[in-house]
Amino acid sequence: MNVKQTLLRHSNKAIAVVILAILVIIPVVMVLLRSFMIDDAFQLLAPIRTIIEGDLGEVFVNSIRLAVTVVLVTTVIAAPLAFLTGKTELARAKWIDVALLIPFMTPPYIATMGWILFMQPRGVVDQYLPLLGAFRPLFFSFWGIVMVMSFNLFPFIYLVIKNTLMEITRSLEDAGAVHGGTFLYRMRRIILPLVFSGYTMGALLIFVKTLAEFGTPATLGRRVGYYVFTTEIYRFTNQWPIDFARGTALASVLLITSMLVWYVQQLLASRHTYSIVGGRDHGKKYYRLGKWSPLAWAYVALLLILSIGVPYWSIVTSSIMRIWGHGLAAGNFTIENYAQLFTAGTLGARALWNSLRLSFLAATIAMFLGTFLAVVIIRSRGAVRQFIDVSSLLSNTVPRIVIIVGLILFWNAPWMRNITVYNTAMMLALTYTVAFLPYTVQYVKANFQQIDVSLFHAAQVSGAKSGYITRRILFPLIRPGMVAGWIMTFIISIRELVGSLMIRPPGIETSATFIFRQFDQGVVPLGMAMALTTVGLTTVVMVIVQQGKKTKATEAA
Repeated sequence: MNVKQTLLRHSNKAIAVVILAILVIIPVVMVLLRSFMIDDAFQLLAPIRTIIEGDLGEVFVNSIRLAVTVVLVTTVIAAPLAFLTGKTELARAKWIDVALLIPFMTPPYIATMGWILFMQPRGVVDQYLPLLGAFRPLFFSFWGIVMVMSFNLFPFIYLVIKNTLMEITRSLEDAGAVHGGTFLYRMRRIILPLVFSGYTMGALLIFVKTLAEFGTPATLGRRVGYYVFTTEIYRFTNQWPIDFARGTALASVLLITSMLVWYVQQLLASRHTYSIVGGRDHGKKYYRLGKWSPLAWAYVALLLILSIGVPYWSIVTSSIMRIWGHGLAAGNFTIENYAQLFTAGTLGARALWNSLRLSFLAATIAMFLGTFLAVVIIRSRGAVRQFIDVSSLLSNTVPRIVIIVGLILFWNAPWMRNITVYNTAMMLALTYTVAFLPYTVQYVKANFQQIDVSLFHAAQVSGAKSGYITRRILFPLIRPGMVAGWIMTFIISIRELVGSLMIRPPGIETSATFIFRQFDQGVVPLGMAMALTTVGLTTVVMVIVQQGKKTKATEAA
């Protein structure tokens, strides 16, 4: 390596460190520092003191209680389904996994709104299923929040458990059976230990996601008076009277709690990880359901109805109503709600256009920035590489609302007043970029690691310069990761709620804030039309991309 290449690599590392410091590290540090300050003096126990003196202990207990309960309920829901689709003849029904992608594609706040429309007075239940009205008090309570969040999050644990079950070979279970082990004994001594490591990862992921979730607590939780970290952080930092001391105290406690959970997960995974080493693969062992088959299919159907059918039925039907509350009656159907979203000059059209253009901009910036960081990470060594790698993924590890509070503190600081980014539409694009940058970094790294270094050596031997190698070899090979990162950032940015609510400047609406405000103000049909349009647009983008990949694969073959 010549001196010029060495200097270039060192300068790239320095640039990467500076970029990550400005975008992620300094904002997070500012949240922590602000939370430890009382009357401009640093106090180690300041966050705890602020929470106790501010009567916020209940918020902490509420958050932990909700997260633990959601983990337990998602486990109860997902474990039987994972066993059915991973170890029985239901494994042939591949469409089940495809159907369970729908909760992934549905923003939690939209699914929650669908459930509220279903259960509220004069809602779907009262109109068509009045007997279910007896469950309304239970739904509009802590258990309703748990149920809605569990139906949205259970696919995480389901996929982890199922994939682990699929890796357990037939020989292990046959060996247990040969030595006299009953089905329950084999489950307890063979299958469960092998599943445990993956399960802890999924369970703790759901724990952190529940702590960091804003949409469901802000829509349903607020109605039942159940307040958690995210809703109170939003209230203290965005609603009058502004109280950043309490907001940052809660944010720092949320951050520390999340970091502790990730540490526990790594500790458990390292102590309870098993390697399946064997010779000949005897295939997978599948159990016959026999007379239990109808019950198994009924369980699958019930889960699909509750996680997909109920919310989407409410969303679709309400979006085509003239007046919410009159039900599916003759003369109450209209497409006017959708027409407003595509009529130039209307509030809905402007909100949709803002989301599209800002998401496009954020996805493009994140694609180039994430690619640069991924290449620097792969080509670096030692502590610098580890620092850049960890920092580039920090916004996907730290709860999003903490990142957003940090961005507010940093870009609205006195020394940033001459840089006119805060309180503009560009601040929204910057927020989306920072929040979803890790997707591009991860996808590009995955593609890069599959490239054989001999390709670069061959090009160098043939006299190719560094720029030529990058342009003609590197970028064509990592392009799929760049495109995948762009798509993920674009899709999630369009639906991003908490960042849009907290960062958006006056007079600018996005599709997510439009849905939230229309629902909050009782203009249900228009809000649900926007919700369905948003989900539809992101789904169409995914389908087009997947079709494009299939076409290219066919042409290559």
